Amino acid sequence: MQELPTSVPPHFHRLPNQRWQIYSPQPQQAEQFATEIGLSPLLAQVLINRGIDSLKEVQGFIEPESLVLPAPMDEFPDLAASVKLLREAISGGQKIAICGDYDADGMTSTALLLRALRALGANVDYAIPSRMREGYGINDRIVEEFHSEGVALILTVDNGIAAYGPVVRARELGVKVIITDHHDLPPKLPPADAILNPKLIAESSPYRGLAGVGVAYVLAITLAIDMQKVGGLVNPLLELFTLGTIADLAPLTGVNRRWVKRGLRLLPHSQLAGIQALIQVAGVQPGSGESPSILNSKLTGGHGGTAPTQNSLKPEDIGFRLGPRINAVGRLADPQIVIELLTTDDRELALKNAMQCEQINQRRQELCQEIEQEAIAWCEEKAIDLQQERVLVVVQPGWHHGVIGIVASRLVERYGVPVFIGTFEDEGGHGGTAPTTSSSSVPPCPPAKIVRGSARGIPEFNVFDGLNFCADLLTKFGGHKAAGGFSMPAENLEQFRSQLSIFANQCLQPEHLKPLVSVDVRADLAEINLDLYRQIDALEPCGIENKAPVFWTPNVCITEQKIVGKGGHVKLTATQDGNVSASVKAIAWRWGEYFPLPRRVDIAYRLRENSFNGKTSVELELLGVRLPASVASSRPPMFGKVEFYYCDRTYSCSLSPAGSIEELRIRNSQGQVLAVAPGQNIGLLGNSRKDAREVDVSLPFFENLIQTAKHALGI
Repeated sequence: MQELPTSVPPHFHRLPNQRWQIYSPQPQQAEQFATEIGLSPLLAQVLINRGIDSLKEVQGFIEPESLVLPAPMDEFPDLAASVKLLREAISGGQKIAICGDYDADGMTSTALLLRALRALGANVDYAIPSRMREGYGINDRIVEEFHSEGVALILTVDNGIAAYGPVVRARELGVKVIITDHHDLPPKLPPADAILNPKLIAESSPYRGLAGVGVAYVLAITLAIDMQKVGGLVNPLLELFTLGTIADLAPLTGVNRRWVKRGLRLLPHSQLAGIQALIQVAGVQPGSGESPSILNSKLTGGHGGTAPTQNSLKPEDIGFRLGPRINAVGRLADPQIVIELLTTDDRELALKNAMQCEQINQRRQELCQEIEQEAIAWCEEKAIDLQQERVLVVVQPGWHHGVIGIVASRLVERYGVPVFIGTFEDEGGHGGTAPTTSSSSVPPCPPAKIVRGSARGIPEFNVFDGLNFCADLLTKFGGHKAAGGFSMPAENLEQFRSQLSIFANQCLQPEHLKPLVSVDVRADLAEINLDLYRQIDALEPCGIENKAPVFWTPNVCITEQKIVGKGGHVKLTATQDGNVSASVKAIAWRWGEYFPLPRRVDIAYRLRENSFNGKTSVELELLGVRLPASVASSRPPMFGKVEFYYCDRTYSCSLSPAGSIEELRIRNSQGQVLAVAPGQNIGLLGNSRKDAREVDVSLPFFENLIQTAKHALGI
């Protein structure tokens, strides 16, 4: 047995602190299903995991255009009233004003309705609140400014559902209000003239998952149809819908799946100068080539074989390339840059604005990296007991409020707990210093008056409910299950941290406090090829609530690995021995701190396409890694011994009776035994029980060793 380490041994590998959740394999059903639809059994298993296990269901999933949708008018109670208000304002020459938001959803929604209303003859303008000075949503200042400019009708996009006070103020001033939003409903709805929000319609409705830009699209197209001026509007608006829907991480189900699939085919040949310019500066290349049809004649009535795919973008092209360039502007600069980019027909102006987006996004990347490193250093220094706190609250001066939400997501990936991250500001939205006390005769710098922050959750934790639990400490908050934003007086910070921990302890168990890797199906590396990758195209668009397939392969050998890029990415080659030996290149984003990975590991991954020097191949994008368990039999006997590998060494383990309990015993090649009783942090280490000494098994080396042994035993 490895002696109790006083420092990390040279062969000890730090690995991501993850929990894997693997769908139960159903090989017989998957084989049968695969034969019926002409699909790899691996992807048949993926479809079964998604709740799709019949020919009729798979046809609706692969070909969403085949589904019959209800009319939006029948789904949204206030849609008819909204169309009537807009039509009257347009015909009467009244001024309409859009109040948007500074994220990708809000900016694409604003651009979409500006384009639509201008094409329909409206006198329309827009405003977006300042992220730094005012925060999210319509406010009294904007309402009063619109009124002073003669606005008769205010149209909110991607905000407004919680803006009770500003809507009351608009009504007092005689200004009509239409709210289009998709955020969670407050206890009391604002008294608007009309409200369009998918949260107000049936949960079973295919329109339920619309983002703000989706609600704007429904309103714009319905209005155009009512005014009999649809010609030439649908495709440009569909492109903006697709861009905003994916960038906002809306679920790719229901009408979102149907319309996004259309939009992804339109984007490479966009009619919009701004999207053309954005694709150019981002270096996005549409997919092309041939893809095997996964639908056989039972579904298509055709002849199987291969069919050329249309040049199309994929959701990740927007999610990782186009969306961040738009979002960066809303985080760090003036949203007008994006609105102008997406509404202009001037190619020169569009390219100029797209280049600005590129430069701002580069700055955003630099800021994120700096803040992430500072946040990690703070966490390591404080050595917070996350098993006890069950939530991480990190607030520091000098951080840019516009990007801390991105850093929160990265900290969730790292620590596996809900993260609330903030910075100190004065009431004008400028960075300040943390509250201080000083016994010096020199007066300290004026303390910051408020904390502004962002939050990101884990599956078992509802961010909005957590913020609501602390509502008495907050001046403003909002969001949904997965994410949110908040502000509060700086002096409330410690009480906020304590109260959040109370809430987190009510809903989270210790086993929840590791990043979750959800795995679909086991695959051999010999099965990973272009044919399989192109079959996945039929499952597109993949994203939220239709995630891309995640495969796993046990006991692969890492034969090559190196650090690449500024972000500390690990590029490697994974090899699997077996009947057919196979090697595949792989990338692990931002895993530099885990370099080098152990020689033998289990890996979880998605597939990605790599084109270089005219050659196309499939690579792995690693999502998870764990130490392998070489199990002698798939179902070990309760008290039998099982061999496994850990840190390139061989061990054996067993569950053994010890009085009234079953004790885990792990033996190394030198005959030393570690004995651990269930739920204990102290184990016994030695060659025999009488000379054994107590060791702290919560230390990383022993904790990982014990987890690997349990995995080997199937417990």
